[in-house]
Amino acid sequence: MAEPIIHFKDFSFKYRAQVEPTLHDINLDIYPGEKILIVGPSGSGKSTLAHCLNGLVPFAFKGDIKGEYSIKGQTPSKLGIFGLSKMVGTVLQDTDGQFIGLTVAEDIAFALENDRVEQQEMFEKVDKVAELVSVKDLLDHAPGELSGGQKQRVAIGGVMVDDVDIMLFDEPLANLDPATGKTAIELIDEIKKSQNATIIIIEHRLEDALYKDVDRILVISEGTIAADMTPDELLCRDVLQSKGIREPLYLTALKHAGCEVKPESHPQHIETMDVEPYKAKLLEWFSEVELPRKKVDTEPILEVRELDFAYTPGKQILQNINFTVNRGEMISIVGKNGAGKSTLSNLICGFINPSKGDIFLKGSSIAPLSVKERGEKIGLVMQNPNQMISKAMIFEEVALGLAVRGVPEEEIKERVNETLKICGLYPFRNWPISALSFGQKKRVTIASILVMNPDIIILDEPTAGQDYRHYTEIMEFLKEINEKSGITIIMITHDMHLMLEYTDRAIVIADGELLTDDTPANVLTDVAVTEKAFLKKTSLYDLAVKCGIQNPSELVERFIYFERQNGERFGLMRENDKQAESMDKNNEQANKAEAKDQYKEGE
Repeated sequence: MAEPIIHFKDFSFKYRAQVEPTLHDINLDIYPGEKILIVGPSGSGKSTLAHCLNGLVPFAFKGDIKGEYSIKGQTPSKLGIFGLSKMVGTVLQDTDGQFIGLTVAEDIAFALENDRVEQQEMFEKVDKVAELVSVKDLLDHAPGELSGGQKQRVAIGGVMVDDVDIMLFDEPLANLDPATGKTAIELIDEIKKSQNATIIIIEHRLEDALYKDVDRILVISEGTIAADMTPDELLCRDVLQSKGIREPLYLTALKHAGCEVKPESHPQHIETMDVEPYKAKLLEWFSEVELPRKKVDTEPILEVRELDFAYTPGKQILQNINFTVNRGEMISIVGKNGAGKSTLSNLICGFINPSKGDIFLKGSSIAPLSVKERGEKIGLVMQNPNQMISKAMIFEEVALGLAVRGVPEEEIKERVNETLKICGLYPFRNWPISALSFGQKKRVTIASILVMNPDIIILDEPTAGQDYRHYTEIMEFLKEINEKSGITIIMITHDMHLMLEYTDRAIVIADGELLTDDTPANVLTDVAVTEKAFLKKTSLYDLAVKCGIQNPSELVERFIYFERQNGERFGLMRENDKQAESMDKNNEQANKAEAKDQYKEGE
């Protein structure tokens, strides 16, 4: 048998600022040419394991190592981070943070320039790699000009050019639309086959990552390997559910129907899965779930009429956009990267002005209103909370909008405290923001908008990069705000699960035009719409077709209704919250200590 290319034996690692190890008792062998998918909740140790592979541990992140580990038979601590970079190439979640060159060609060539490769050989290698990742026509473009999928291809090219044996992908799907994400998984699979590279993928979106075969799935939980199995074996166990990881939707639907899925059915892919043993039970469950009558609310709060926009004359970003949002709705705006979704939100918020058309709030045009005046009625929560936060302390941040508008101090205190209670942040009101988790920071940004008593909140990718527990926390929180306060919520998202699970309408933008305005179930079972908008049809569609259900959207609607009625979000068990909280404590201890130090320095 071949020697493992990656080997861990009784391995533990503790960051310098922490009390308990982040990783402990890791025993793992990965062999040359294997393709491994790593999943697990946030804080479980996935990223730390990746840092051990690419050298960030121990060279950038200091700490205590116990046990042994090796890469290609060599000890990483002796190789140094440069030596490891010749063996392990990392493609980051945020590709913008990986670019160095002014053009695509320069960026791909960066490693070769460092190695002082002859110019002619450099040109040949860059051309070869650019062809492999399909960016040869983009070599003279600036990386910043590219789409999300193109950026990822360039980042992969920059790693491949160094002829590494191991390629590590850190959440490659996080910022991509569904169709581009599917293409990314195809590309990774092609690289694996053509280069015979060892591939390691860390990803929250399990179902999407399994679009192409993987050899094994590692489930990391509380710093240990909770499971190391083939996909067919793992998907038939309760490991994913018990660790708070969202399983593929078609499996959840079969479990709702009382089916016990077996490995011999090959459940890794719905397209090739044998559903015959489960068909009768699913159809019986399908016929028993009765959908309620839909409520009709015709009180419009936001109307977009005949909207056009172009950054430069003759290059339309949006054209003839028309839709109405009713009071108290939760709707999603979806479409491929670059379709114009964020531009639409910028137009509504007044950051830019339309070339043509108008936007009405509660029946009146908002064209005369300034950005500040619109901000009191329509709040925008950006994808990255760090881009919104400007104060050191939580109370100060949430109070900022009221303070700049001259609201009396007593009223500010009352409104901020009340909002913090609604957002579950009141116990932390005197904490420094740097002590918070990403999800808590997200809540702070929502609180800073909510305190203004807006009519509408727009959220840009509210769940990007979140594990299932944090995804659920944020979305249940937004749902509660929507139901209790009656605030209208508009979400710009690539997450098809979010669209299905939490919204009743989806506005689909494709190539600057409004393609359709329909229920999520209808959108994700319409092949023409999903293809044109770079969406991905839900796996429930394939399950419905394989089981002979004439209208696949009916299965999707019944599945969503059943989920909402039973209070279990895609199999996430509430008792896992306690386990998840204990996982966060170790990180929180270090965060608090670091935040206190930073705050003292600031004083």
